[in-house]
Amino acid sequence: MFEGFEEERIDVGLSRLFVRHGGEGRPVLLLHGHPRTSATWHRVAPQLVNAGFRVICPDLRGYGRSSKPTLTADHSAHSKRATAQDMLALMSALGHEQFALVGHDRGSYAALRLALDHPEAVSKLALLDCIPISEHLARADATFATKWWHWFFYAQPEIPERVIMADPECWYHGSAREMGQENYDEWRQAIHDPDTVRAMLEDYRAGLTIDRQHEEADRQAGRKVTAPLLLLWSLRDDLEDLYGNPLKVWEAWASDVSGHGIDSGHHMAEEAPSELSAALIKFLQLP
Repeated sequence: MFEGFEEERIDVGLSRLFVRHGGEGRPVLLLHGHPRTSATWHRVAPQLVNAGFRVICPDLRGYGRSSKPTLTADHSAHSKRATAQDMLALMSALGHEQFALVGHDRGSYAALRLALDHPEAVSKLALLDCIPISEHLARADATFATKWWHWFFYAQPEIPERVIMADPECWYHGSAREMGQENYDEWRQAIHDPDTVRAMLEDYRAGLTIDRQHEEADRQAGRKVTAPLLLLWSLRDDLEDLYGNPLKVWEAWASDVSGHGIDSGHHMAEEAPSELSAALIKFLQLP
Protein backbone atom coordinates (compact mmCIF):
# COMPACT_ATOMS: atom_id res chain seq x y z
CA MET A 1 0.00 0.00 0.00
CA PHE A 2 1.37 3.42 -1.07
CA GLU A 3 4.52 1.90 -2.55
CA GLY A 4 7.10 4.63 -3.11
CA PHE A 5 5.38 7.10 -0.78
CA GLU A 6 7.07 8.62 2.25
CA GLU A 7 5.37 8.53 5.64
CA GLU A 8 6.06 11.12 8.32
CA ARG A 9 4.53 13.21 11.06
CA ILE A 10 4.65 16.95 10.48
CA ASP A 11 4.11 19.61 13.14
CA VAL A 12 1.80 22.30 11.71
CA GLY A 13 1.37 24.38 14.86
CA LEU A 14 -1.64 23.23 16.86
CA SER A 15 -1.61 19.76 15.28
CA ARG A 16 0.88 17.06 14.45
CA LEU A 17 -0.28 15.36 11.27
CA PHE A 18 0.49 11.90 9.95
CA VAL A 19 0.98 12.25 6.19
CA ARG A 20 1.86 10.13 3.18
CA HIS A 21 3.30 11.85 0.12
CA GLY A 22 4.83 10.76 -3.14
CA GLY A 23 5.31 11.50 -6.82
CA GLU A 24 6.55 14.48 -8.79
CA GLY A 25 4.68 17.26 -10.52
CA ARG A 26 1.85 19.59 -9.60
CA PRO A 27 0.72 18.99 -5.99
CA VAL A 28 -2.66 17.46 -5.15
CA LEU A 29 -3.91 17.25 -1.56
CA LEU A 30 -6.39 14.41 -0.82
CA LEU A 31 -8.62 14.71 2.28
CA HIS A 32 -10.42 11.60 3.52
CA GLY A 33 -13.83 11.30 5.16
CA HIS A 34 -15.38 9.65 8.20
CA PRO A 35 -14.50 7.15 9.60
CA ARG A 36 -11.53 6.56 7.30
CA THR A 37 -7.88 7.58 7.36
CA SER A 38 -5.54 8.65 4.57
CA ALA A 39 -5.26 4.95 3.68
CA THR A 40 -8.66 5.20 1.96
CA TRP A 41 -6.82 6.72 -1.04
CA HIS A 42 -4.47 3.73 -1.51
CA ARG A 43 -6.05 2.73 -4.85
CA VAL A 44 -6.32 6.29 -6.18
CA ALA A 45 -3.08 7.98 -5.09
CA PRO A 46 -0.78 5.75 -7.20
CA GLN A 47 -2.87 6.44 -10.31
CA LEU A 48 -2.50 10.18 -9.75
CA VAL A 49 1.26 9.75 -9.27
CA ASN A 50 1.45 7.77 -12.52
CA ALA A 51 -0.39 10.63 -14.25
CA GLY A 52 2.35 13.05 -13.20
CA PHE A 53 1.16 14.55 -9.93
CA ARG A 54 2.71 14.91 -6.51
CA VAL A 55 0.14 13.47 -4.09
CA ILE A 56 -0.23 14.32 -0.41
CA CYS A 57 -2.55 12.24 1.82
CA PRO A 58 -2.80 13.34 5.48
CA ASP A 59 -4.88 12.03 8.34
CA LEU A 60 -7.15 14.92 9.32
CA ARG A 61 -6.74 16.37 12.81
CA GLY A 62 -8.36 13.99 15.27
CA TYR A 63 -8.41 11.10 12.80
CA GLY A 64 -6.07 8.14 12.40
CA ARG A 65 -2.53 8.80 13.56
CA SER A 66 -2.81 12.60 13.63
CA SER A 67 -2.97 14.38 16.99
CA LYS A 68 -6.23 14.85 18.86
CA PRO A 69 -7.18 18.45 19.65
CA THR A 70 -8.16 19.47 23.15
CA LEU A 71 -11.95 19.68 23.35
CA THR A 72 -13.54 23.13 23.36
CA ALA A 73 -17.08 24.05 24.42
CA ASP A 74 -17.86 25.63 21.04
CA HIS A 75 -16.26 22.71 19.12
CA SER A 76 -13.93 25.17 17.35
CA ALA A 77 -10.90 22.90 17.85
CA HIS A 78 -12.62 20.40 15.53
CA SER A 79 -14.05 22.96 13.11
CA LYS A 80 -13.42 22.80 9.39
CA ARG A 81 -11.70 26.17 9.64
CA ALA A 82 -9.16 24.71 12.09
CA THR A 83 -8.68 21.66 9.85
CA ALA A 84 -8.26 23.89 6.80
CA GLN A 85 -5.59 25.88 8.60
CA ASP A 86 -3.77 22.62 9.37
CA MET A 87 -3.80 21.70 5.70
CA LEU A 88 -2.55 25.09 4.58
CA ALA A 89 0.34 24.83 7.04
CA LEU A 90 1.06 21.25 5.98
CA MET A 91 1.31 22.15 2.32
CA SER A 92 3.50 25.15 3.11
CA ALA A 93 5.81 22.89 5.15
CA LEU A 94 6.08 20.60 2.12
CA GLY A 95 6.94 23.58 -0.11
CA HIS A 96 3.58 24.10 -1.82
CA GLU A 97 1.93 27.52 -1.61
CA GLN A 98 -0.70 26.61 -4.24
CA PHE A 99 -2.20 23.19 -4.93
CA ALA A 100 -5.18 21.24 -6.19
CA LEU A 101 -7.51 19.96 -3.51
CA VAL A 102 -9.75 16.87 -3.35
CA GLY A 103 -12.06 16.12 -0.43
CA HIS A 104 -14.49 13.30 0.32
CA ASP A 105 -17.28 13.25 2.91
CA ARG A 106 -16.08 15.15 6.04
CA GLY A 107 -12.86 15.94 4.20
CA SER A 108 -14.91 17.69 1.54
CA TYR A 109 -16.17 20.18 4.14
CA ALA A 110 -12.61 20.94 5.21
CA ALA A 111 -11.68 21.33 1.54
CA LEU A 112 -14.57 23.72 0.95
CA ARG A 113 -13.56 25.79 3.96
CA LEU A 114 -9.96 25.96 2.75
CA ALA A 115 -11.07 27.09 -0.71
CA LEU A 116 -13.32 29.79 0.77
CA ASP A 117 -10.87 31.06 3.39
CA HIS A 118 -7.70 30.85 1.27
CA PRO A 119 -8.69 31.08 -2.40
CA GLU A 120 -5.18 32.06 -3.42
CA ALA A 121 -3.90 28.64 -2.30
CA VAL A 122 -6.37 26.44 -4.20
CA SER A 123 -5.86 26.08 -7.94
CA LYS A 124 -8.64 23.49 -8.42
CA LEU A 125 -11.18 21.90 -6.11
CA ALA A 126 -12.85 18.48 -6.39
CA LEU A 127 -15.55 17.55 -3.87
CA LEU A 128 -16.92 14.02 -3.56
CA ASP A 129 -20.39 13.29 -2.18
CA CYS A 130 -20.78 16.82 -0.91
CA ILE A 131 -23.11 19.74 -0.61
CA PRO A 132 -22.46 22.39 2.06
CA ILE A 133 -23.50 21.50 5.60
CA SER A 134 -25.75 24.55 5.79
CA GLU A 135 -27.55 23.48 2.61
CA HIS A 136 -28.26 20.04 4.09
CA LEU A 137 -29.64 21.61 7.24
CA ALA A 138 -31.70 24.22 5.41
CA ARG A 139 -33.40 21.41 3.48
CA ALA A 140 -33.71 19.00 6.41
CA ASP A 141 -37.04 17.23 6.53
CA ALA A 142 -38.30 13.85 7.75
CA THR A 143 -36.61 12.06 4.83
CA PHE A 144 -33.25 13.66 5.55
CA ALA A 145 -33.57 13.04 9.29
CA THR A 146 -34.40 9.39 8.63
CA LYS A 147 -31.54 8.79 6.21
CA TRP A 148 -28.94 10.97 7.99
CA TRP A 149 -30.06 10.48 11.57
CA HIS A 150 -26.46 9.81 12.60
CA TRP A 151 -25.68 13.55 12.25
CA PHE A 152 -28.06 14.30 15.10
CA PHE A 153 -27.14 11.25 17.13
CA TYR A 154 -23.44 12.14 16.96
CA ALA A 155 -24.30 15.63 18.25
CA GLN A 156 -25.48 14.24 21.59
CA PRO A 157 -23.01 14.52 24.48
CA GLU A 158 -21.32 11.31 25.67
CA ILE A 159 -23.97 8.84 24.49
CA PRO A 160 -22.57 8.11 21.00
CA GLU A 161 -19.08 7.49 22.39
CA ARG A 162 -20.45 4.83 24.73
CA VAL A 163 -22.58 3.20 22.04
CA ILE A 164 -19.84 3.08 19.38
CA MET A 165 -17.07 1.89 21.68
CA ALA A 166 -19.24 -1.03 22.82
CA ASP A 167 -18.61 -2.61 19.37
CA PRO A 168 -16.83 -0.29 16.90
CA GLU A 169 -16.62 -2.84 14.08
CA CYS A 170 -20.33 -3.58 14.20
CA TRP A 171 -21.10 0.14 14.20
CA TYR A 172 -18.86 1.10 11.27
CA HIS A 173 -19.22 -2.00 9.04
CA GLY A 174 -15.78 -2.26 7.41
CA SER A 175 -14.74 -5.04 5.04
CA ALA A 176 -11.18 -6.17 4.35
CA ARG A 177 -12.26 -7.52 0.97
CA GLU A 178 -13.76 -4.20 -0.15
CA MET A 179 -11.27 -1.88 1.52
CA GLY A 180 -8.06 -3.86 1.01
CA GLN A 181 -6.41 -5.59 3.94
CA GLU A 182 -3.90 -2.91 4.94
CA ASN A 183 -6.46 -0.13 4.66
CA TYR A 184 -8.88 -2.22 6.71
CA ASP A 185 -6.26 -2.91 9.38
CA GLU A 186 -5.45 0.79 9.70
CA TRP A 187 -9.16 1.71 9.85
CA ARG A 188 -9.78 -0.99 12.46
CA GLN A 189 -6.98 0.33 14.68
CA ALA A 190 -8.40 3.86 14.44
CA ILE A 191 -11.98 3.00 15.35
CA HIS A 192 -10.87 1.06 18.43
CA ASP A 193 -9.14 4.17 19.80
CA PRO A 194 -11.55 6.08 22.12
CA ASP A 195 -9.73 9.37 21.53
CA THR A 196 -10.10 9.01 17.77
CA VAL A 197 -13.79 8.14 18.03
CA ARG A 198 -14.41 11.17 20.25
CA ALA A 199 -12.56 13.43 17.84
CA MET A 200 -14.58 12.09 14.90
CA LEU A 201 -17.79 12.82 16.80
CA GLU A 202 -16.56 16.31 17.62
CA ASP A 203 -16.14 16.81 13.86
CA TYR A 204 -19.90 16.26 13.52
CA ARG A 205 -20.71 18.42 16.55
CA ALA A 206 -18.73 21.23 14.98
CA GLY A 207 -20.63 20.68 11.73
CA LEU A 208 -24.01 21.40 13.29
CA THR A 209 -22.77 24.46 15.18
CA ILE A 210 -19.69 26.52 14.34
CA ASP A 211 -19.21 25.15 10.81
CA ARG A 212 -22.81 25.94 9.93
CA GLN A 213 -22.35 29.46 11.28
CA HIS A 214 -19.24 29.95 9.14
CA GLU A 215 -21.07 28.81 6.00
CA GLU A 216 -24.07 31.03 6.70
CA ALA A 217 -21.72 33.98 7.14
CA ASP A 218 -20.18 33.15 3.74
CA ARG A 219 -23.58 33.20 2.05
CA GLN A 220 -24.54 36.50 3.68
CA ALA A 221 -21.25 38.00 2.50
CA GLY A 222 -21.71 36.59 -1.01
CA ARG A 223 -18.48 34.59 -0.89
CA LYS A 224 -18.04 31.87 -3.53
CA VAL A 225 -15.49 29.27 -4.51
CA THR A 226 -13.38 30.97 -7.19
CA ALA A 227 -11.34 27.91 -8.24
CA PRO A 228 -12.79 25.55 -10.86
CA LEU A 229 -14.94 23.04 -8.95
CA LEU A 230 -15.54 19.41 -9.91
CA LEU A 231 -18.39 17.71 -8.08
CA LEU A 232 -18.58 13.91 -8.14
CA TRP A 233 -21.24 11.92 -6.34
CA SER A 234 -21.94 8.22 -5.73
CA LEU A 235 -24.88 6.97 -7.77
CA ARG A 236 -25.53 4.21 -5.24
CA ASP A 237 -25.62 6.66 -2.35
CA ASP A 238 -28.52 9.04 -1.63
CA LEU A 239 -27.43 12.55 -2.69
CA GLU A 240 -29.52 12.48 -5.88
CA ASP A 241 -32.45 10.93 -4.03
CA LEU A 242 -32.45 13.81 -1.57
CA TYR A 243 -31.76 16.75 -3.88
CA GLY A 244 -32.01 15.76 -7.51
CA ASN A 245 -29.03 17.09 -9.46
CA PRO A 246 -26.49 18.21 -6.80
CA LEU A 247 -24.89 20.62 -9.27
CA LYS A 248 -27.94 22.88 -8.90
CA VAL A 249 -27.14 23.38 -5.22
CA TRP A 250 -23.58 24.39 -6.02
CA GLU A 251 -24.51 27.12 -8.50
CA ALA A 252 -24.96 29.49 -5.54
CA TRP A 253 -21.57 28.56 -4.09
CA ALA A 254 -19.17 28.38 -7.05
CA SER A 255 -18.69 30.40 -10.21
CA ASP A 256 -17.29 27.48 -12.26
CA VAL A 257 -18.80 24.10 -11.36
CA SER A 258 -19.16 20.86 -13.30
CA GLY A 259 -19.47 17.20 -12.45
CA HIS A 260 -21.30 13.91 -12.69
CA GLY A 261 -22.19 10.75 -10.82
CA ILE A 262 -19.87 7.79 -10.26
CA ASP A 263 -21.25 4.23 -10.30
CA SER A 264 -20.29 3.44 -6.72
CA GLY A 265 -21.40 3.34 -3.13
CA HIS A 266 -20.34 6.09 -0.75
CA HIS A 267 -16.64 5.17 -0.41
CA MET A 268 -15.84 5.66 -4.09
CA ALA A 269 -12.05 5.80 -3.62
CA GLU A 270 -12.24 2.18 -2.47
CA GLU A 271 -15.19 0.94 -4.54
CA ALA A 272 -14.60 2.67 -7.91
CA PRO A 273 -10.96 3.83 -7.83
CA SER A 274 -10.33 3.63 -11.58
CA GLU A 275 -13.42 5.64 -12.54
CA LEU A 276 -12.73 8.17 -9.82
CA SER A 277 -9.06 8.49 -10.75
CA ALA A 278 -9.90 8.98 -14.42
CA ALA A 279 -12.33 11.77 -13.58
CA LEU A 280 -9.87 13.49 -11.28
CA ILE A 281 -6.96 13.20 -13.71
CA LYS A 282 -9.01 14.64 -16.56
CA PHE A 283 -10.06 17.58 -14.36
CA LEU A 284 -6.62 18.18 -12.86
CA GLN A 285 -4.87 18.12 -16.23
CA LEU A 286 -7.08 20.85 -17.69
CA PRO A 287 -5.22 24.14 -18.14
